[in-house]
Amino acid sequence: MAQQLTHAKFLCLSLDFEREYADNTSMKTLALLLTLSCSLVAQGYTVAYDAILIKDGSAHAMQFASAVTANIRKENRASLAPIVAAIRYAENGGKGREYGILHPNVKPTYRSQAGWCAATVQKHWDRVAKAGGSPHDDIDGFITSLGKRYCPVGAPNDPDGLNQHWIKNVKNLRKRFAWRR
Repeated sequence: MAQQLTHAKFLCLSLDFEREYADNTSMKTLALLLTLSCSLVAQGYTVAYDAILIKDGSAHAMQFASAVTANIRKENRASLAPIVAAIRYAENGGKGREYGILHPNVKPTYRSQAGWCAATVQKHWDRVAKAGGSPHDDIDGFITSLGKRYCPVGAPNDPDGLNQHWIKNVKNLRKRFAWRR
């Protein structure tokens, strides 16, 4: 409850700040970032956001936050956002392939890659839960299942055999990016 009150107060302060400096673009950007950061704190995925901010910069970090918010249900964000950030680091893809999404319908943009990745993680979470699994209680098992389905060892599109490292890398990175209370 105290966190929610703090979040509400901070949101009001940042909105007042934005109104006061409405003509100053850099101040508006700062107010937007403060509001977004406060929202991320309330949802429990600031470490994942910060990891993306460090790797890809503020514009892409905001696109990451947008993708997570649009594609992952609120109750799952603290668990799944670190996985999405871990996938970004593990894939380390270049422009238009940052998250390793190879589907022909995905646009070659950062936001589209992040959105497809977040949606895929949420859908796989739902699939595991529907099958009787408890992904929240076994995050490592969930990541193993995700990797076997979407990043299989021996896949034709993996001539160098890098997929063999994906599960281990995503598990380790997720632990670094998970919310610490």
